[in-house]
Amino acid sequence: MNSLRLIFSNGRYFAPALVFATINVIYGTWAIYIPRIKTSLGVDDGQLGWAIFFMACGTLSMILFAPKIIGRFGVGKTTAYGVFLFLFSFLIPFSASSYFWLCVGLYVAGAFSGLTDVAMNALVSEIEKKDSVHIMSANHGFFSMGGVFGAGIGGMFLPSELVPIHHLMVVILVLFILNLLFVKNYHQIVFIKDNNIAFKLENFKPLLLLAIIAFFIMASEGAIVDWSALYLKNISGAKISWIGLGFTVFSAAMALGRFLGDGISHRFGSKLLILTGLTLSIIGFVFVLLVQPIIAIIGFGLVGFGLSVIIPELFRLGSKTLHIDSSVSISFISGVGFFGFLVGPVLLGFMAEVSSLKLSFFTLLLFVVMSFIMGLGLKRK
Repeated sequence: MNSLRLIFSNGRYFAPALVFATINVIYGTWAIYIPRIKTSLGVDDGQLGWAIFFMACGTLSMILFAPKIIGRFGVGKTTAYGVFLFLFSFLIPFSASSYFWLCVGLYVAGAFSGLTDVAMNALVSEIEKKDSVHIMSANHGFFSMGGVFGAGIGGMFLPSELVPIHHLMVVILVLFILNLLFVKNYHQIVFIKDNNIAFKLENFKPLLLLAIIAFFIMASEGAIVDWSALYLKNISGAKISWIGLGFTVFSAAMALGRFLGDGISHRFGSKLLILTGLTLSIIGFVFVLLVQPIIAIIGFGLVGFGLSVIIPELFRLGSKTLHIDSSVSISFISGVGFFGFLVGPVLLGFMAEVSSLKLSFFTLLLFVVMSFIMGLGLKRK
């Protein structure tokens, strides 16, 4: 918890944590309104999967340009521009009057989400290097807490007749003001360039396994964001007031694990922590597949607690890669992983259309199992 105390004691460390939280508050709000938006536009699971695919395309297209944008404007300014543009971009899918505009809106939101994700992780990496602090895992904890606030608080309004776009506008206004107050703490931060490091494609080989694991893990995270509510509603048969609990419990468990992650990693090491987290996640997905609402919600919590430490530890391992700047390695892992965050829901949508949503979540179990097998490879090396 030392990293958490550090973040709350200094605006320089709290400001980027607020950006992490902001992103997932919006995603949490999106998650709980997916069933209502889906119904209002009259789209089926397959069409929803295609719409989310446009979000993935937006993220992928921006990942290609994010390093250049960061180099042009600086990591601090890029983070600031990214989070503000991301906030307002979600007005498009929430106000979409047709399936076409839903796809357009999700593409735009995905683009600014991808830019902000790469920039904010690179920003925290730069702060860690400059200040000799360890706050990466805790920042990801704030990301998870954002989901708790977005889905948890927002879920209380689901039984009412509140219009989704009105709810979103209130959320955007609050987050805009908060980020505006703290943006001065990181706005001027730029990378410390190491001119002795030349770009070589072969230097990325050690990062490939880390990036593949990140892809599988964040694909699982993204799938739970977009499909947990529908799973509890359509497969588990949970009552309406419970359908946001899967994502809420998942995010709360992730936050707890990430706030504890820095200390546990220091004591036991990244590799053992990764394997333990994956084991808990496998057990959690088995619980989810048992379908019964309460057991499934507990399963979402176990998955969240297990996955919570994986991505921060992958970043920590990636930053130690030889012959490549740590900010570049983190951006690479973050970009590939976040693409998985958006591709995962698309895959689930296709599988749900062809077979069932339960089979889709079984696929997520396989993702985690494959990650565990690859994690054993990391341990041997």
